[in-house]
Amino acid sequence: PDHVTADLLAGRRDLRALTTVTIDGEHAKDFDDAISIEEHPDGVTRLWVHIADVSAYVPWDSVLDLEARRRATSVYFPDRVIPMFPERLSNGICSLNPFEDRLTLTCQMDIDPQGHRRVYELYPSVIRSDARLTYTAVGRILEQEDPELSQRHESLLGPLRAMGRLCKLLQTRRRERGSIDFDLPEPEILLDLLGETTSIISRERTIAHRLIEEFMLAANETVAEHLSRRETPMLYRIHDRPDPEKLLNFSEVLSGFGHGLAVTATLAPKTLARLLETVKDRPEEGLINTLLLRSMKQARYAVENVGHFGLASAHYTHFTSPIRRYPDLVIHRLIKASLGGGGLPVDRLEHLMPEIARTSSAQERVSMEAEREVIDLKKTRYMADKVGQEYDGIIAGVTQYGFFVQLADIFVEGLVHMTALEGDYYRYHEKQHALIGERHRRQYRLGDRVRVVVDRVDMIKRRVDFRLAETADAALRPKGGTHAKTKPPAQSSEKPAGKTRRRSSRRGRSRSKTP
Repeated sequence: PDHVTADLLAGRRDLRALTTVTIDGEHAKDFDDAISIEEHPDGVTRLWVHIADVSAYVPWDSVLDLEARRRATSVYFPDRVIPMFPERLSNGICSLNPFEDRLTLTCQMDIDPQGHRRVYELYPSVIRSDARLTYTAVGRILEQEDPELSQRHESLLGPLRAMGRLCKLLQTRRRERGSIDFDLPEPEILLDLLGETTSIISRERTIAHRLIEEFMLAANETVAEHLSRRETPMLYRIHDRPDPEKLLNFSEVLSGFGHGLAVTATLAPKTLARLLETVKDRPEEGLINTLLLRSMKQARYAVENVGHFGLASAHYTHFTSPIRRYPDLVIHRLIKASLGGGGLPVDRLEHLMPEIARTSSAQERVSMEAEREVIDLKKTRYMADKVGQEYDGIIAGVTQYGFFVQLADIFVEGLVHMTALEGDYYRYHEKQHALIGERHRRQYRLGDRVRVVVDRVDMIKRRVDFRLAETADAALRPKGGTHAKTKPPAQSSEKPAGKTRRRSSRRGRSRSKTP
């Protein structure tokens, strides 16, 4: 159907009178989560997280369900989306579009002034979104108090400000328990009307992104704890402890910046979270965030709960995006079963769950790799006519065959090959993360600032090669010299002049709402 019919409302709590909003990227079309909030006189904040009830339209083992199980995820490219479900569902009846009745599963949580969840309820519901808001607009309202936007959304100012306050409270609580927050820039590819890349910048993150992330995290943890108490197969989102050897290598890099990390078998996530707080707003912040992330294992789906190391969470799952992730749809069905609903083959779950976990984890990696390759292709095509141009950058990686440079003004990384380093014979020093010349002792180390020239662009390999702009300007230090004062270049957000552009259709939160 293209609208909610009366027979589908039976047994659902009617929340259409609540003030409810969605907050997503400018070009998002599949809205699977909406928020309502109330602040009570006793200091308790009631938060409703409403998630599209896809299971109401997609029965277990139906053709749509089996195809979604195979795909496991939607795939987001800069200029298009390959949805897990047909658009009639993903952008239509399942999308929480404004001013339309929609079926949802609601996670209602009461949070006290210390940020603790006191009570919660899970139930089927029907909502009616009052506004389709964007991250940009909400960020400008809450951070800049934009007068025009504030006037336009005057009736929503109270709820939005309450969301901002609750976000900060939940952030504080999560940091106290040791959750690791990576603040890493993501590329945003700007396209013109013909789909050609006009610029590649660092995606802007505002308090709007953070508050949606915090609310989704809270809902996911609540659902995971609720279902873990039941004696039925479960699908967890887990994150294993990091490999000690990788952490030891990471600690060696840290020492070069004047920071220490004692790597032990019982290293707690809080230790790593404190480290990231220590380097916050320092020149090496971005580099250390990136290197720590590379040292961590990848989160995955599993039937055995080992907890989520990065979030410092004992119980975690994915509940908030059933339009674009199959595991979330499975969790919705488990919730309905826990509330007395049917539709799940309980006798088959024990055998099906491990396979769903493996398939979903594998397809997530395939999707991420495809997204990365397409972005690399867009970057390469954008740089194709930039051969000979000079840019400032920072050394983001050192290998035995050269070093990688992240440009300052464009979110593009390229290689300065060992053969492009003239005037000396360079050796790779792994522990120092440096290339050091044998005769002149010139060093190129992780975090050094350099100026490079675009030397070659290989469209087939999707690779950009640089050479140093001037040897005389390269970093020249005696052996053992510090590089802790080097400052990574700021990402430029300047708009290219003279071209009509549109932002990437890849939603700003396609990977960011939940880890």
